Amino acid sequence: MKQERIGVLGSGIVGRVLASAFLQEGYEVMLSARSAVKDELLAWQQANVNGKIGTFADAAGFGNIVVLAVAGQHAHAALDLAGLHQLAGKLVIDATNPIDHNLAPTDGILSFFTGPNESLMEQLQAKVPLANFVKTFSCVGNALMYKPQLGNTRPTMFIAGNDPTAKQTVTDILTAFGWDTEDIGKAAGARAIEPLCILWCAPGFLRNQWQHAFKLLKN
Repeated sequence: MKQERIGVLGSGIVGRVLASAFLQEGYEVMLSARSAVKDELLAWQQANVNGKIGTFADAAGFGNIVVLAVAGQHAHAALDLAGLHQLAGKLVIDATNPIDHNLAPTDGILSFFTGPNESLMEQLQAKVPLANFVKTFSCVGNALMYKPQLGNTRPTMFIAGNDPTAKQTVTDILTAFGWDTEDIGKAAGARAIEPLCILWCAPGFLRNQWQHAFKLLKN
């Protein structure tokens, strides 16, 4: 087993996919929800006998690395329930997007509850200044997050965050998960990454095309 322990906040499909992926890579993993007896948690543990389940607070205490995988509108509350003091000094992998679920897509285009000169991750980093947030996994669907099979090309995952060591850890994880990584700088870089969710989803809403990812081409 790897030394790192992963605490996943969120038992939705993204949380379950990432928790299973980390298990396959040899990490100790705890998947969590507000309640440790939630049906999704129990079903996941039955299918992943080496995995642990618990509450948000349990997972935040368990993990050396914490994965935030809840709907963006619940991100602040999830951190509060996890216990902000438990996140100090830890890498927090932020897979959230600020999707406004009160509004339906307009001609295939999602709406965000943030503005163009801010990002949800910047809000979360300001909320927990002693944690090391890194935005990643937010610009692709859950089916492609782990070992994506898209021809012979490794797709590009964009990351942003203030701490270089945390970003290197995420880069190593992404390499193992089958991705090339492009660092978009400090936390403000999330302003550019989060809207890629809108772009990624548009072909799905318009033409039911969901099997794609981004690739940054370089000279």
